[in-house]
Amino acid sequence: MTLRPSLFALALCSTAAVTTTAAQAEVPNVVTDIAPIQSLAALVMGDLGAPVALMRQGASPHDYALRPSDAEALQSADLVLWTGPELAPWLAEMVGKVAPEAVSVPLAELDGAVELPFREGATFEKHVHGEEGHEEEGHEEEGHAEEAHDDHADDDHADHDHAGESHDPHSWLDPMNGRIWLGEIATQLAALDPDNTETYRANATAAQAQLDEMIQTISTEMMPLQDMNFIVFHDAYQYFENRFGLSAAGAISLGDATAPSPARIREIQDEIKAQNVTCVFSEPQFSAALVETVLDGTSARSAVIDPLGVEITPGAGFYGDLIKEVAAAFASCAAE
Repeated sequence: MTLRPSLFALALCSTAAVTTTAAQAEVPNVVTDIAPIQSLAALVMGDLGAPVALMRQGASPHDYALRPSDAEALQSADLVLWTGPELAPWLAEMVGKVAPEAVSVPLAELDGAVELPFREGATFEKHVHGEEGHEEEGHEEEGHAEEAHDDHADDDHADHDHAGESHDPHSWLDPMNGRIWLGEIATQLAALDPDNTETYRANATAAQAQLDEMIQTISTEMMPLQDMNFIVFHDAYQYFENRFGLSAAGAISLGDATAPSPARIREIQDEIKAQNVTCVFSEPQFSAALVETVLDGTSARSAVIDPLGVEITPGAGFYGDLIKEVAAAFASCAAE
């Protein structure tokens, strides 16, 4: 797939060029886990530095094995920005062993970030869309589909506070989380590199404004799709769904992409027929044959969706392109 230059990236690169100062001393070495987090860090750093993503594009973060070059990059890190231990449980121990002096920030655990519990069962029997409402202070006017979930806003914060509760790790797919993380990244970089504090903060503010515009646009685009019945390959899109008012009817695999049992496949096939599911999403990292098995004997069509943006070029524009690509996949399947 060929992508046009991202307007998101162009706007932010322009801003970074204006705000970047001549000060170059002791710019931190920044390492991230996956490309979406690398992109957010790149937006904040601008021309001052280039963050490194440990995981190769297309690899599953759930069971990733570091290469020697990855370990070398981690060893030189001053700041490690990662999603959290529920996405990459191996990384916390690795940081402690390889980069014990580095500042380690698991972004999903930040105060104010939305964390959603795993949905249960192949067809999410206990899940009612919106029960994890996510209205944040200061964003009521932005139209992020919170209006339909106001009655449950307190439930979300209760879930967030449950010590030891297992949460869905795909939290970067809620761009409001990305917005919060941009501010934290600027704060951490400023603490390590005070000379460039103004640059980091200005770049983060500009990136947040771009995200606000994108969220507004996607909210409008997704509004006609809120009654769409669809199945995902694995339960990776709950954060996007929750933000924009969508609701999957089920997932072929578990949230960590574990291979489904024959009983689970039969349950998904029954759900497709019972709920008149129109679209089943596959992912480029996993077997398309499994999706074909699920579709056998049903009238649903298939489409590709990717929570990690395998075909998107890494860099500052990656995060905006990823969120827009996920939105486009839903819109495209609904329109067929």
